[in-house]
Amino acid sequence: MGGLVGQSSGKAGLRAWGCAMAGLFLIAGCADDGTPKGAASSGTPGTSATPSSTGGSGTSGTGGSTPAARPGASTAIPMPPLDESKQPKTAAEARDLLGRIIIAEQNLGPQVVRSTPFESDPGRWPVLDEACVWQTEGLPDDVLATSTRHFHIPAKDGRGRVRINATVTIHHNREESGWETARAMEEVLRCPDQKLREGEELKRLWGGVLYLGEQMNGWTEDAFSESGDYVDAQDGGPYPYIWSQAQFGPVTMAISAKAGQGVAHDDLTAFVAQGTSVMMIHAKQELGKAAG
Repeated sequence: MGGLVGQSSGKAGLRAWGCAMAGLFLIAGCADDGTPKGAASSGTPGTSATPSSTGGSGTSGTGGSTPAARPGASTAIPMPPLDESKQPKTAAEARDLLGRIIIAEQNLGPQVVRSTPFESDPGRWPVLDEACVWQTEGLPDDVLATSTRHFHIPAKDGRGRVRINATVTIHHNREESGWETARAMEEVLRCPDQKLREGEELKRLWGGVLYLGEQMNGWTEDAFSESGDYVDAQDGGPYPYIWSQAQFGPVTMAISAKAGQGVAHDDLTAFVAQGTSVMMIHAKQELGKAAG
């Protein structure tokens, strides 16, 4: 899977996109208060943000604690060795770990609110069928626990709603989480146009994968990203769409962002970078070996 693959956009364009997304945390950066650059307290991406609360100690449903120092223009997220003794062995242990990794709305900024429904069914798993339509099925054998949380920035001041989803999946081991990333890349190649549900579609998707150490990827074992257009029967489109997924040991963490009217592709990157980096910090705190 190493390197980049994609559609007819050309290898050069895909490599540039993959490099940019792998270095998203270095490029987007954060403000001095830890909030993502480009996050707006008024609910409009693209202006400076007021400080956001990151919550206290991590418990299920809060997204965990976050260090004051977050990735910025000159820092990267350290890659500690995985402590395999900390990997969950049961579904109950995996759900407990998941609750300490996944983010809450305050991790993304004060303008971000919960959507309804807020959390996905913990016993279901999204599957892209042969017709490129997303369905849900029971959890496969290689998944101990998974959850998706749904957020949005309400439409305001002439800009449409921004939809943001955060997903964490816990596998038995690193090999299984790596295969999840491989399947995600295959889905983009097989289905550049995908139907999310009735009235919602993704168009002209393309993506790439970078292993740890490739290009600017120094923060995740696998950096997978995809980009394209989002079309909604009610809100119109096409509007920009981004998905970014990271991996640490048996855990994958992903953020997707769908723009609305008047919201540019670059407006989404700060929220994608912020959400994925916070979850990666949580995962490394929970599963990484202590220094010493």
